[in-house]
Amino acid sequence: MTAIAPRLYLASASPRRRELLTQLNYPFAVLSINVPEQQVSGESAEAYVERLAADKARAGWHACGGTLPVLGADTIVVLDGHVLEKPRDQADAERMLAALSGRTHQVMTAVAVAAQSGVCVTRVTTEVTFRALGADEIVDYWHTGEPADKAGSYGIQGIAGKFVSRIVGSYTAVVGLPLLETDLLLQQYL
Repeated sequence: MTAIAPRLYLASASPRRRELLTQLNYPFAVLSINVPEQQVSGESAEAYVERLAADKARAGWHACGGTLPVLGADTIVVLDGHVLEKPRDQADAERMLAALSGRTHQVMTAVAVAAQSGVCVTRVTTEVTFRALGADEIVDYWHTGEPADKAGSYGIQGIAGKFVSRIVGSYTAVVGLPLLETDLLLQQYL
């Protein structure tokens, strides 16, 4: 059996993004890139997530020598206009989850493609509402290990799915890669 040659690169170490991109049925290879994730003073959440996705795609483009289009993506959680990053520690995760408890927040995922013609970016915003969470269940959730490396301290596709009472928008965008918008973007390059 012969391996199918990749048609693009994915500039992401996220297993969730790999799984989702596989669903689009484009043969791809993964690039390991390192892009600092730091919001600039005065930068809006929308501009921040779009910049990160574009930076990741550009870094991948340079890493592969411009041989194939490169897909980069980033996902952030936004509550009351403030970006909730990955938690620094248990206390930070508990603070974020308590703030999300019983409230609606936005999850923004930006997807970018870098190619010979430049970088094209699209962004999807989904509204997610959490039911009220008890302090004990927040602590118990932290001890599962799931929230430690997730924006906003939760992963909707895992245990935290039981916290979500309502979602308006793209579920796959909340997981990390909006399939519809990613497919439409990639069709321009593949």
